[in-house]
Amino acid sequence: MADKRKTHGLAAVKRVVSARGIDGLDARTTAVRAVNEWRASLVSDLGGEQAISTQKSALIDAAARTLLFLNHVDCYLLEQDSLVNKRKRSLWPIVRERQSLVDSLARLLGQLGLSRVPKPVKSLAEYIAERETKRNGPDEKEPAEIDRDAEPAEMSEGAR
Repeated sequence: MADKRKTHGLAAVKRVVSARGIDGLDARTTAVRAVNEWRASLVSDLGGEQAISTQKSALIDAAARTLLFLNHVDCYLLEQDSLVNKRKRSLWPIVRERQSLVDSLARLLGQLGLSRVPKPVKSLAEYIAERETKRNGPDEKEPAEIDRDAEPAEMSEGAR
């Protein structure tokens, strides 16, 4: 009869992620959606996509993968009856693996910085110029000046 023990499945997740990255996982699952939302908020906290360098982007991806692994291990551990091997009177090896994942995530977040970076804000002149461009379209010239002091043109007899 086959052994029906539960396995943590961390090796399978690591294999898929190392081969194809987080994008290789099914994005419809709750865990992957949560990690993607966490990654987006982390990028936002660091000032947005335009403000992060390639190096920071790599660290963010590594932190997102580590968080995915950590969440996976946490779910497995919460399903267990005990975290202690009673026969050996020690923690299960997966508990030590979890702690190394936590340490790795803490190091990555420390390298990224723990403070929020505000997004760059446009100056008022840049904002007005952009708004005018959107309003008039990129091909049109600046709107003609309206002479507000000029007398209104006389209306023709038929318009009255």
